[in-house]
Amino acid sequence: MFGFSLPKLIVLVIILFVVWYGFKWMTRVNQLRERREAERDRLAASKAAPGAEDMVRCAVCDTFVTARGARHCGRDRCPYPR
Repeated sequence: MFGFSLPKLIVLVIILFVVWYGFKWMTRVNQLRERREAERDRLAASKAAPGAEDMVRCAVCDTFVTARGARHCGRDRCPYPR
């Protein structure tokens, strides 16, 4: 009844491989899901809070504009591009 036969051993080995690769697959799926969630959270946080920006004074109109992305104020000799 509890004897070891070749068919029983083959079935046991197949079951062990299926369980082993099933756990590997589930672990990989969970890691990919966690990476996607972390990336989504990171993008949401970067969109929600833009942070502080450096400001510089325009020499022509004496107003403060952002250091990057500053635009032309419409006055002559404005140092920023249109």
